[in-house]
Amino acid sequence: MDTLVRRAHVYRAATCPWGKKAADLLASQHINFMDHTFASREEEEAFKRQEGVSTTPQVYLDGRRIGGYTELAQRLNSGLEGGSDEGQLQAYLPVVAVFATALLMALASGAGLMGFMGFSLCLLACLKLMDLRSFVDGFMQYDLLAPRVPTYGWTYPFLELAVGLALLGSMALTPMAWVALVVGVIGGTSILKAVYVDKQDLNCACVGGNYDVPLGFVSFTENAVMAGMGAAILLRLM
Repeated sequence: MDTLVRRAHVYRAATCPWGKKAADLLASQHINFMDHTFASREEEEAFKRQEGVSTTPQVYLDGRRIGGYTELAQRLNSGLEGGSDEGQLQAYLPVVAVFATALLMALASGAGLMGFMGFSLCLLACLKLMDLRSFVDGFMQYDLLAPRVPTYGWTYPFLELAVGLALLGSMALTPMAWVALVVGVIGGTSILKAVYVDKQDLNCACVGGNYDVPLGFVSFTENAVMAGMGAAILLRLM
């Protein structure tokens, strides 16, 4: 640990998983710190403009900004939580559990690919609905539409559930295919921007807001598959 550190400050959104990790890491190293949580998204954006940064959390050690959780862990020589292969596998366990369960259900029922996708979407929607507010808070951190149209974030799990049920029941396929296509394109674009353009370290809200599943390739693939499935259904019905 860096023994020269006397005081630290963490500026983060209350629901930001990486901000919480940074605060927990400082606490585990017995470093005195002030935990500044933003009261609103507007306050967070004002902080970013003032400090000339594009992401939060931001950690300051003895008055000097060092960056986010990754930079903090490197500075303290603590290693990244979940940075090992074992940690990465642990982070993805909720995703593996959902899709493995959906696959077994599809095989047991003989529902095929449509059934697998239907079961997967219904399970994912169920996890989101278990704590809808936590999902919305996490979703708004990276989705492009949700901050502009808050209703979209709140209705997203219901849209996902509706698409899943439509696939399982082979009903209202045309409107549900359009929903899947639009939602998948918006979601995939949002993830590409957040992860690969803005370089944000965020958790994916795909399995709800209470899991530390990293936002990235898996999340993008989920949205790409949804968009592709919607497009394939529309082409087949034409």
